Amino acid sequence: MTSTQEHRPAAAGSPTGMPIVTEPITIVADNSVTAPVLDIVVPVYNERDDIASTLRRLRAHLDQHVPYASRITVADNASTDDTLAIAASMVGELRGLRVAHLDQKGRGRALNAVWQASDAEIVAYCDVDLSTDLNALMPLIAPLISRHSDVAIGTRLARASRVVRGPKREFISRSYNLILRTTMGAKFSDAQCGFKAMRADVAHIVLPYIVDTGWFFDTELLVMSERLGLRIAEVPVDWVDDVNSSVDIVATAVADLKGCARVGTAFARGQIPVVELRNAIGRDRAPGPDLDGVPYGLMGQLIRFCVVGVASTVAYAILYLMLHSICGAQVANFLALGITAVANTAANRRFSFGVRGRENAVQHQLLGLGVFLFGWAITALSLVALHSWAPDATKHVELIVLVVANLVATITRFVGLRWVFRRKTGSDAAIASA
Repeated sequence: MTSTQEHRPAAAGSPTGMPIVTEPITIVADNSVTAPVLDIVVPVYNERDDIASTLRRLRAHLDQHVPYASRITVADNASTDDTLAIAASMVGELRGLRVAHLDQKGRGRALNAVWQASDAEIVAYCDVDLSTDLNALMPLIAPLISRHSDVAIGTRLARASRVVRGPKREFISRSYNLILRTTMGAKFSDAQCGFKAMRADVAHIVLPYIVDTGWFFDTELLVMSERLGLRIAEVPVDWVDDVNSSVDIVATAVADLKGCARVGTAFARGQIPVVELRNAIGRDRAPGPDLDGVPYGLMGQLIRFCVVGVASTVAYAILYLMLHSICGAQVANFLALGITAVANTAANRRFSFGVRGRENAVQHQLLGLGVFLFGWAITALSLVALHSWAPDATKHVELIVLVVANLVATITRFVGLRWVFRRKTGSDAAIASA
């Protein structure tokens, strides 16, 4: 058993001044070949019951079905049980095995650190439960080896995929990916399938700018890849849910939504050096999911506006019900509308009407505030009318009336926001550039 230290290489001269953390990695055991074609990482935290069988199955599959030099890297992130010791003991049994340890917990942290430290041509990962059928591994890495693609992901949402999982996970997964498509313009179909691969030369440039250390790591990496114009190959997979998974689905979903807000804000503020990274990778063309290439006619704007509106209405309803018992109907309505209005204006600015960058962002929010006040006046008056006719109405009846009033106000909101975010054309553009 050996013990050496490796470190993530920091990005040279980050033009944004963003902190790029160097994560120490301890190589606990290693009998692998130098510079393999494929380095497949298995991130683990307290997986003593599964780690040995997983490594045996994975090594057997690589030997039988992958005609390239390969390495399995166990990325232990601060396990408190015997996982690390069991994995290290497997080096005497299985060839091509490396066991790495990080002192801090975090699936994304482990993947980021080990991928950056890898000397392979292709870096990949799979979850320790092997929920994804390994027969998809060769289709996953083939487009990367041929250099046809830069990133490859398994998808459980393709028509050809075969998936066995409960309705709760199915609903959350599809809802999350729908949110990514509507709010961030994502084109990939499945952000969180634990089966991905990437060309290492590209990974070493991109990964230092990936901030998340948990489950949102995958999404952040894919969103960044699309913005940089990287080609992402999708492979339909067969996937069986692990009923013993310890992942807190709700907590993970909340953390993912917070991550979406952080990444979206970073891009809007120009905190990520997209142009510099694209040039470093050799992608001088515009990234694929550029909303400027999507038609923004009346129908397109209306469809996008409705998508944002549905999400805002759901958020409004949740906030209203939470605040009602604390501050009453009118105040709860005002606060819920006010909180969701800011996010609604930002989402419509970026997604529905294709306005990017920070220019006029404050002005747009102020104008959006005026539109919000109009909507609030309609909903407030609807509450006054309801209470005069039915003083004992429950908060759920109030919510129904408010939602109907909001639908009435939505038409005015669309017209108002369409005027706020009107695009410069012809002489307007000439005057703006003069």
